[in-house]
Amino acid sequence: MATMSAAPLRIAGDASAGAWIAPVLGGNFGAVTRQVPSGYADYVRICHPAADEEDTPASWSDVAAATGRLAHPLMQWHALVGSPDPLNVKGSLWRGGPPKRGDLAPAPFAALCDVLAAHTRSPAACFFGIWEGWSWVHGGGVRFTLVPRAELQRGIRPRSEPIPPAFSEQERGQARLALQGREYVLLAGSLSAATQVGDPHGLRGFEPHSPNLMWPADRAWFVASEIDFDSTLVGGTTDLVRAILDDPTLDAWSVEPDSSLAWDADKINQA
Repeated sequence: MATMSAAPLRIAGDASAGAWIAPVLGGNFGAVTRQVPSGYADYVRICHPAADEEDTPASWSDVAAATGRLAHPLMQWHALVGSPDPLNVKGSLWRGGPPKRGDLAPAPFAALCDVLAAHTRSPAACFFGIWEGWSWVHGGGVRFTLVPRAELQRGIRPRSEPIPPAFSEQERGQARLALQGREYVLLAGSLSAATQVGDPHGLRGFEPHSPNLMWPADRAWFVASEIDFDSTLVGGTTDLVRAILDDPTLDAWSVEPDSSLAWDADKINQA
């Protein structure tokens, strides 16, 4: 594996550690339990931060206040910003940037990991699923180097270079976990290393990226950041969910197992 960081993570020997997940996923389209296994005492949704016009992180409640909408557990971004387009390509009342899909920003993700560590007996033995389709995972294509303005003015142009993969083809095939039409490279290691997962060859060096799946060996909780969702879902104990809801760093909302997060789930905010 390419060196992502000094994190003690390794490619799992195989995908058997995730064999328990598929049989306990289900529900209607958009349901929480299509991403997080059923059977947990409570579930919580963490909305990924947006950005204001100055690129400062903004909560969804901040956005609702600015757009005249109502923040609530099942809100959908396009409805919150008044766009009739579920992909929010046009018609948005929000002048800042949208939340990332499939990736919880570093600060809230680090805060989440701190909470999770206190609610498992095996924080040193966890599993992390990384969607195989991220370009930084499989490499390919080219990117251009950054060139200072002064050099551009002297006629020096950006140079292109191939994007190397974070994982070799052999590694991606060794521990490939298939769930709900997605395939993930499975890593194993300490929860403390989770914040050091990411693109080792980013344009500005290492670029962190939260895992798409995460759970400890004792299965005390499960975290899912579906690639098409702009929020992260967690299932766990009532105490864990309460701790997440109480953390001021996290834009967290209590949800039910069958709560829908589909594009049409927001019945309160109308574009």
